[in-house]
Amino acid sequence: MSEMIYRTLPHGGEQISVIGLGMGYIHENGQAEAEATVRMALDRGVNYLDLAAGDGSAYPAVARAIDGRREQVCVQMHFGAVYDGGAYGWTRDLRRMKNSFASQLRQLGTDYTDMGFVHCIDEDGDFDGVMRGGLWDYMKGLKADGVIRHLGLSTHDPSILRRFLETGLIDMAMFSINPAYDYSTGDYGIGAATERAQLYRDCEAAGVGISVMKPFGGGQLLDARTSPFHRALTRTQCIQYALDRPAVLTVLPGVRSRADLEQVLSYLDSGDGERDYSVIGEFTPQNAEGICVYCNHCQPCPAGLNIGLINKYYDLAVAGDDMARGHYEKLSKHASDCIKCSHCESRCPFHVAQEPRMDTIAAYFGK
Repeated sequence: MSEMIYRTLPHGGEQISVIGLGMGYIHENGQAEAEATVRMALDRGVNYLDLAAGDGSAYPAVARAIDGRREQVCVQMHFGAVYDGGAYGWTRDLRRMKNSFASQLRQLGTDYTDMGFVHCIDEDGDFDGVMRGGLWDYMKGLKADGVIRHLGLSTHDPSILRRFLETGLIDMAMFSINPAYDYSTGDYGIGAATERAQLYRDCEAAGVGISVMKPFGGGQLLDARTSPFHRALTRTQCIQYALDRPAVLTVLPGVRSRADLEQVLSYLDSGDGERDYSVIGEFTPQNAEGICVYCNHCQPCPAGLNIGLINKYYDLAVAGDDMARGHYEKLSKHASDCIKCSHCESRCPFHVAQEPRMDTIAAYFGK
């Protein structure tokens, strides 16, 4: 069994395991399995935990697992993720965020978080609200008091990450990275491939680390039937791809059980051949014909819809991401706001029939 690999956080010097743990699904098999899974992860050298949990029941399970080991673990906590009644929710109300953060600290049995993140900030209006609504000042105050050791954010949008990067105050960011979003011969994900690649380099130059969410594209990349490439990649290939991006310190796959964790940790025992993802060089944009790959060539939408993000959240929700619905609901415009002008369809390089897809998405989410 190979040992864990660690990378250094530039601002602070913490050693961070290249494989961390996402908590979006860990509650699904009950608290006993969740606790056992976290314990197993820690025993195998995983020391970075993202605590944007899919359900509040994850917190007591994590607390029991890290009891007596708190100083060995970096936890990433999110201001904006709330668990009223136990179910995951989202807010920008400062009072609710303060109360939720205090509650999460109590449940974990700790008085600080290693990473304090603004949660899932994907639109310019979100950024402006954070900066003007008191949250950022509150978080900076917590950092000055030692309650937050490092400031950061989670986002899917390169332009939002860049705006935070320009503050000079963040040390870490959670960002979605995988071959589908970044693929160099097409503009996958939000932002062109060149824009995303430059952003990673700029983060590295600024000493800002990246923790990777969605390394498997919500599982889509692992199945040829759902992959935009119509070809399946392996977990190991996706992990290696993410780790090869500049500034990336850790990859955070979501796991449901110890069996899932074993699959992820098999990366450590893999050889160069298994890690080789050069097969993506055989993929062309035509492989994604008729499938939205969130490239945003359709922008700007006359009605103001963020079409790529609407599609992404829908695909993730259908793939089983419990938090995708909450992210979709907080968008300023929803699929039901589509005015059927055909602007997006005329511009889409992959000929996606977006108008009927907006109807499907609106029906699925109810808005």
